[in-house]
Amino acid sequence: MVAAATAIAAGSAFGQSSVTLYGIIDTGIGYQSSQTSVGSTSGGRSVVKMLNGVLYGSRIGLKGSEDLGGGNKAIFVLEQGFNSANGAQAVTGLGFSRQAYVGLANPTFGTLTAGRQYESYYTLLVPWSPATRLSGFFGAHPGDIDSLDLIYRANNTLVYTSPTMRGLTFSGSYSLGGVPGSFNAGSTWSAALQYMSGPVGIAVGMERVNNSTPEGGPWGANSTMSNAGAEAGVSAINAGYQTARAQQRVAVTGGYTFTQQWSVTASYSNVQYIPGTGSKFLDTAIFNTAGVVLHFMPSAAWDFAAGYSYTKATRANGIDDPASYQQVSLAQYYSLSKRTSLYLMEAFQRAGGTTLGLDGAGNFINATASIGDGMNGAPSSSRSQFAAGFGIVHKF
Repeated sequence: MVAAATAIAAGSAFGQSSVTLYGIIDTGIGYQSSQTSVGSTSGGRSVVKMLNGVLYGSRIGLKGSEDLGGGNKAIFVLEQGFNSANGAQAVTGLGFSRQAYVGLANPTFGTLTAGRQYESYYTLLVPWSPATRLSGFFGAHPGDIDSLDLIYRANNTLVYTSPTMRGLTFSGSYSLGGVPGSFNAGSTWSAALQYMSGPVGIAVGMERVNNSTPEGGPWGANSTMSNAGAEAGVSAINAGYQTARAQQRVAVTGGYTFTQQWSVTASYSNVQYIPGTGSKFLDTAIFNTAGVVLHFMPSAAWDFAAGYSYTKATRANGIDDPASYQQVSLAQYYSLSKRTSLYLMEAFQRAGGTTLGLDGAGNFINATASIGDGMNGAPSSSRSQFAAGFGIVHKF
């Protein structure tokens, strides 16, 4: 009898688990000037359309943990994105497009997870990314070429994150390419270090995305970001460099909180598109981006943010007047309750200089504006673009 009671107690102590169902619905109406399609520079028209997931990204998910004893836990997340305007999957063909991973966590040794998830580069830099206050639709750096917005997740990924010690956290990730005969082709790796202490925070990270075609050429599995091209991340900013052998990113983000009402964040990134023998361009294309966001929260209900970013390409591939992009973004939020909010956002972008067209080296075209992240298939047909949106968000 005593033994049975002891066994039951032990099972209760070491088998406790929890599962949480959660979700966000984010829907709005937006205006965009001079809209066309990627690769086109003519025929642009203004458009008013329904927007989905502008502020947070509509989703439904399950997350849970099980106590394994000794401070160890098994954890999991299954999260599906969807289009609240029409009910469709956020990414066609994926049952859990946002996240699908399982792992182990220990307060002393850290956390190790496996599956479809965010890379270390993004996770540790995101607290001070422009999209955190401004959203990716209106505040992401042009084309989100530095991957500081949250739309990209990597398949087949192992992520290790250390415990936080004296404000320092380290994380490293590796995404297996799965290409026969090559361990490197199609793979992605990243590493990042974060420091937080009181009002100050800073993070530095690096990421490399390898084309599944080792010498460059048509994008293959996990070559742009993830999903075998389903989340390609190709915009008017980088469309001429789609045949890169690899992409490489180095970025620094940081912030300072002055008071409960005022804070500021800043970011810098260096993005390189590295050619191979099969690429349609010859020299490594380099884009440098710097940005700043000022945040003001006068009360628990009101929240305001304003941001500016400047992106500049370096001379390469015969281009003497390399592309540049300047963007101003504004955001206003009002909380009706803890779970329901209204938002209004605006952005203006101005492009200058010359970039490569889809045909590659020797095909020079005027750089055109493209507000939004790398999933934006509707850049401007001219140097300038304005966008605005109004929406409602409900969390459960």
